[in-house]
Amino acid sequence: MIVLTPFARTRLFPRDRRGNAIQDCTAEAFELHLNDHQPLKVLDGYAPFCKLHVHANWTSTRCHAVPITDENRHRLRSGYEARSSEELPVLVRWFEGVEAPVARYIMPILYSREQLAKEGAPVDGDWGVVGCLYTMEPEEIPMAPITMMRNALGVEEGGSGVPLDRKAYRRSVAFWESHANWRP
Repeated sequence: MIVLTPFARTRLFPRDRRGNAIQDCTAEAFELHLNDHQPLKVLDGYAPFCKLHVHANWTSTRCHAVPITDENRHRLRSGYEARSSEELPVLVRWFEGVEAPVARYIMPILYSREQLAKEGAPVDGDWGVVGCLYTMEPEEIPMAPITMMRNALGVEEGGSGVPLDRKAYRRSVAFWESHANWRP
């Protein structure tokens, strides 16, 4: 059984229904879809407690990462933000005025019940959705470098406690150096 964590629910289904969140679907319908439809494939995540389920996009949700080009570079913005009131703000960047294409795939990022309990976020299911990727290819895009750092800092700082993998970190930097998220 797969359930949305409160953390993911507010990020994937915000009250303002912003254009870079999941579209045409309620949180309840999303959970139901994940439990009623087998994924096209299951990918191993960055740690044994993490899995990604690859689903064909059944919504109009758009890709969340956009390539940086000479034509759109001037639309990049940055600022310090926290994902929750408990976390410290970190530097993030995003596009304004750039609209991503509709994603071909939606990939919920799942953590095991045991890991979520360790992080102080128990769920009434076997797996909890902690995030989601919206992509054109049925493959994982690299976790943002700051997320890897936060994970290495531990549960107290909003991470998972998984040590930093330098090779994965460099791969992440290479991807995010040429891509950015977007906001409507």
